[in-house]
Amino acid sequence: MRRLLFLFMILVTSLSACNKVVVEANYNIIPLPQTIEMVEGEPFILDSLVTVTYDTGNKGIANVAGFLTGYIEQAVGHRLSHTSVQENSLKKTICLKINDDIQHPEGYRLEVDSINITIEGADEAGLFYGVQTLRKSIPVVNKTAIVVFSAVKIEDYPRFAYRGMMLDVSRHFWTVDFIKRYIDILALHNINKFHMHLTEDQGWRIEIKSYPKLTQVGSKRKETIKGFITGEYDNTPHGGFYTQEELKDIVQYAAQRYIEVIPEVDLPGHMLAALASYPELGCTGGPYEVATKWGIHSDVLCGGNEKTYEFLEKVFTEIFEIFPSQYIHIGGDECPKTRWKECPKCQAKIKLLGLVDDKDYTKESKLQSHMTHRLEKFISSRGRKLVGWDEIIEGGLAPNATVMSWRGEKGAQIAARMGRDIIMAPNSHLYFDYYQTENTKTEPPAFPETNTMEEVYNFNPIPGGLTEEEAKHIIGVQANLWVEQIKEESHVEYMLLPRLAALAEIQWKNDVNKDYPDFLKRTERFISLYNKLGYNFSAAAFEPSASFIEDTEKKTLKIELSTPDNADIFYTLDGSLPTQKSKRYTEPVLLAGKGAIKARAYRSNELIDNNLYVQDYTVNKTTLRNVELLTDVSRYFQPPGGKAVLTDGRRGNDCHVFSYTTAWLGFSGKMVAVVDLDEEQEISSVVAGTLLVPNSKGAKYTISVSKDGKEYTEVFSEHKLFNALDDLNADVKNTRARYVKVEIEADNYAHVLVDEIIIE
Repeated sequence: MRRLLFLFMILVTSLSACNKVVVEANYNIIPLPQTIEMVEGEPFILDSLVTVTYDTGNKGIANVAGFLTGYIEQAVGHRLSHTSVQENSLKKTICLKINDDIQHPEGYRLEVDSINITIEGADEAGLFYGVQTLRKSIPVVNKTAIVVFSAVKIEDYPRFAYRGMMLDVSRHFWTVDFIKRYIDILALHNINKFHMHLTEDQGWRIEIKSYPKLTQVGSKRKETIKGFITGEYDNTPHGGFYTQEELKDIVQYAAQRYIEVIPEVDLPGHMLAALASYPELGCTGGPYEVATKWGIHSDVLCGGNEKTYEFLEKVFTEIFEIFPSQYIHIGGDECPKTRWKECPKCQAKIKLLGLVDDKDYTKESKLQSHMTHRLEKFISSRGRKLVGWDEIIEGGLAPNATVMSWRGEKGAQIAARMGRDIIMAPNSHLYFDYYQTENTKTEPPAFPETNTMEEVYNFNPIPGGLTEEEAKHIIGVQANLWVEQIKEESHVEYMLLPRLAALAEIQWKNDVNKDYPDFLKRTERFISLYNKLGYNFSAAAFEPSASFIEDTEKKTLKIELSTPDNADIFYTLDGSLPTQKSKRYTEPVLLAGKGAIKARAYRSNELIDNNLYVQDYTVNKTTLRNVELLTDVSRYFQPPGGKAVLTDGRRGNDCHVFSYTTAWLGFSGKMVAVVDLDEEQEISSVVAGTLLVPNSKGAKYTISVSKDGKEYTEVFSEHKLFNALDDLNADVKNTRARYVKVEIEADNYAHVLVDEIIIE
């Protein structure tokens, strides 16, 4: 080994003297291969003299060879020549082969010695993933370089056959060029299924020649709501669709990268765009409008109308011609049965089928199951497999259906015990439209929940409670990227990366001894490649995270900062941006008064060291005091901290007012809360940090005080006109009280969200 090191040092010295950049390959990539065995032997030197050899008569291997030479030229500037295996000489080569002895589909072997890099695949896809491993092991440089590959033997194969990533192309439309860029990103992460969510209430994106109005009418909406709950619209039309030829081109582009494109037509709910195009497919006959706001809509396909089934079979017949995929996704989620309960056709169909309510499912749920069964039979007759969201279990699961479990593990557990295949895609861990940090103040808009990269990495795809045999029905893992809040291509990439790296790791490698700090180091290297390729990405995983230390006896609040890799943290309390000249974090910081703590971690890597942690705080007379709620909390807005969020000293996000997950407590129309100040004392102001949802022009704000908690005297009342985010301020100077009752009543019984009650 010392001899090899000596020879390597001589090589580096001589090349440096010739002004050649020399870099050393690193096999600790993402996803991490199953086994990496460093072996004795001299390294392989990759320079412009290396030749790629393979059976040039094999188009599939030639395709992989083309990617290999393109990747190497992109990485280090060398355009390598190709020759047939039969023409191989003693020159240094990268040799590509199919090896039938490799047992795992999509598996490969990669061996390096001083003369050859040999990549053998169980199939062409396996060869492609071996090439990806070689590509990702090359350090990122910005000039022509010579790469030193240490002698190694790598045996690798994927844990799951189904490794998916979904993109919603309906809420916002994406160009063909961007879809291809998205596919390239998936290929970099060894993902082999691209799920296209093609239809929605807000837009129909696929050309269906037998129903031309689907794109003439259904692909366009007149405007789009801003955010989720503002009630404001952008007054800007949005539209677009893919022709069948464009989709065939996308399918071919993906296939060249060993990715299968899976189409989704979501039914019978989420169908307003189709109903606007063909009103006769709905229960009421319309008129309908392509949706301009997000959420679940009552108007769905009529389950009792035979024209609905004719429509669906014609649509899927055309889809079969475009997409050769094994799986056809029918959605099946979030379908209200309101219209079906009132629809004569639906009720007649229910009666004809003999459907009745039971302890588990309503007869209307069973009608949806009937629709799914009919489609499953039709899809199976064409040699395809139906897959749907886990709601397709309700009312009875179709015989050969595959379940995509998105509402946690329950659906997966039910399906596995029935002996059905499952793809895990739970929103709890794998929804990439969620914020990727609790520190949402500096983040672009997202759905107001959180899935951090660490949560993605630590997700176990096998649900608890399954037997070994049942667990075999978990055939894959998929993450989903919905785009209600995402309008720009760069924003899509930002939400995707680097969480996609964590997804790739759990899809590919069965690692019982997970090591997040090690994964984070590998991600740091991977981010350099993202940067070189021009992909936008988030560095949120590298920012400081915070936990709060509450001393309820002393009524003090401290903040503890950390990073998984123990990077140096610097912080400020004066509003300025932290630098390495700011105060270095060494112990929990005592928070006092009103202000904001800003913190930044430093690792001497500008790609990841710019993310800023920011938390507004207020330590006042209510901080860590007991609060009693006299009105019920809305089931839609229940943060983990419960009522304590009203007096925990932490302000809600004042940048993106929809980030109510952890900071905001919500009430239906009215909040009445009583704060106990522990003793009678003088107060001068009572502030409630408030967020109102739409349909409200304002709220009535009332403050009452008491010495004993029984008899209250009103000291302030005012109606204020506002919508969305605002602080309600009551001037109550020269008032003495122990108990302070805070009442907020919104106009039109709108939801009231409150982040903090502040008493000075």
